[in-house]
Amino acid sequence: MGKITGFKEFRRDLPQDRPVAERVQDWKDVHNEFPEEALKTQASRCMDCGIPFCHKGCPLGNIIPDWNDLVYRGNWKEALEMLLSTNNFPEFTGRICPAPCEDSCVLNINDNPVTIERIEQSIAERGYQQGWIRPNPPKVRTGKKVAVIGSGPSGLACADQLNKAGHSVTVFERNDRIGGLLMYGIPDFKLEKSVVKRRLDLMQAEGVVFKTNANVGVNISAAELKSGHDAVVLAGGATLPRDLNVPGREFKGIHFAMEFLPLQNKRNQGDVISEDKFISAKGKNVIVLGGGDTGSDCHGTSLRQGCNSLHSFELLPKPAEFRKDNNPWPEWGRIFRSSSSHEEGGKRDWGIMTKKFSGENGAVKKIHMVRLEWQDGAGGAPPKMSEVPGSEFTLDADLVLLALGFLGPEKSALLKELGVELNDRGNVKAGFDYTTNVPGIFSCGDMRRGQSLVVWAIYEGRESARNVDQFLVGKTNLLSSPFHC
Repeated sequence: MGKITGFKEFRRDLPQDRPVAERVQDWKDVHNEFPEEALKTQASRCMDCGIPFCHKGCPLGNIIPDWNDLVYRGNWKEALEMLLSTNNFPEFTGRICPAPCEDSCVLNINDNPVTIERIEQSIAERGYQQGWIRPNPPKVRTGKKVAVIGSGPSGLACADQLNKAGHSVTVFERNDRIGGLLMYGIPDFKLEKSVVKRRLDLMQAEGVVFKTNANVGVNISAAELKSGHDAVVLAGGATLPRDLNVPGREFKGIHFAMEFLPLQNKRNQGDVISEDKFISAKGKNVIVLGGGDTGSDCHGTSLRQGCNSLHSFELLPKPAEFRKDNNPWPEWGRIFRSSSSHEEGGKRDWGIMTKKFSGENGAVKKIHMVRLEWQDGAGGAPPKMSEVPGSEFTLDADLVLLALGFLGPEKSALLKELGVELNDRGNVKAGFDYTTNVPGIFSCGDMRRGQSLVVWAIYEGRESARNVDQFLVGKTNLLSSPFHC
């Protein structure tokens, strides 16, 4: 695959991101375009490794070595066809996926991995530029109707696959725009919304129907939904945020991340939001609690809004620079990572726990914290934490953003009306065939498996579509991904 000696001759490389001083002044993509010749050089590093463990890293089973080889040889259209055979939305995953495929790259054993993600993005963009990605509606319709609840990556992938199979698909979204977290959870500097709209326009042209402001269980009854469709797919995501139960939580100025991030995305789309309803970091001392992707998004957004100071804290200890013995390749490396947002400014710290908030006139003014010491549990037991004596400290805090993860789907009227069972984690209980306890009702994505990655969401959307297709017509020609969970 690629150039036989490419991995020996060339180092991993990426184009420099836009200068920090420039990009924090706008909401555009932080990355610069990857020149074609540089892409071919990077694709040439893909080894003829015998067993491509990158397939293990990617739930979608993207045929990575093959399309790397095709890019190296300049066969872009064939590379696109290979990519689209396993991934409905490479223009999304090529931008926002943490790239577990790169952690599993054989080169990553003792070198730097192939730049898989940026090559994937470039293949997709070449497809749009050349007109190779264009509407291709099904030639025959089955007469079956499917309702998909939720328009995030799992719902969209499910709808796309079912539409390809010839079913009439309607996607119901409670927000005023389609896209779920793609539209309102992820900032524009990571995923410009023109990229999302481009794909949605394509799906509409192929026959998928989108209905916004459609909150099933509120302004559309579950009974109405079931009676008008032959199958229903629940793909509403894991949107119930984890809260922080400490004294002072009731003060104004403490918000969940998903209260904060969508407002800026809406403004970027041209919505007029009054100042009394907008949550802004401008001129404020901002604290972000949570060191994951959502926390990073809050970090970068706060910088662009013009915060006065910015601290991001994580409860867990700072990860090691290199893999530990209990975290071998090709597993996802639990190592220290910095996002583009973290590189732009502000401070980060680890092993920090919030004790309480204090404030004045009902608004938060201070956060009181303590340092933690973590010790590995004996015999495989979970690590144990303890407070470090005398390590308490206090910081000014005018805006606190809680990015502590999600606990599963909201326990909405929809789930109660449909009568679907939940598992012990609070997610919709659905088996390996994605069926719930109610005949004709399926579930996929974060609503079924809990908070996860965009590639898992797309995988589950694709796999649930195969099972819905089988349920509706007794067979399916939709391609399966190689992993099942």
